[in-house]
Amino acid sequence: MDKRTLYDSFTKLELDTDATLRQITALKTGVEELVEENAILRIENQHLRDRLSDIEKQKQVDEEVIEPEMTKSRMNLEKLYEDGFHVCNVFYGSRRVDDEPCAFCLDVIYGERK
Repeated sequence: MDKRTLYDSFTKLELDTDATLRQITALKTGVEELVEENAILRIENQHLRDRLSDIEKQKQVDEEVIEPEMTKSRMNLEKLYEDGFHVCNVFYGSRRVDDEPCAFCLDVIYGERK
């Protein structure tokens, strides 16, 4: 092998090594960007899961708090009861003394009927 061929071989090897180094650097940069993006997405995903959990908990609390709907007639009876009158069969129309609670009235208003 003459000196010229040997020199050209080293030059080509140097160029190939530089090209490989640039390619490795580009790949490393790409991996770093993917790792960073992955970390951001994991954090965002966790925040969304936490938010969804909070919404579901609030929804359950809201459903527990909401009372079953009353019919219009029961609402009228409830209003009369709150105004201080009996709405039960026993004392209907008479005034409750000192707004005393009446189990019969409460059963008429809130009791279950079939």
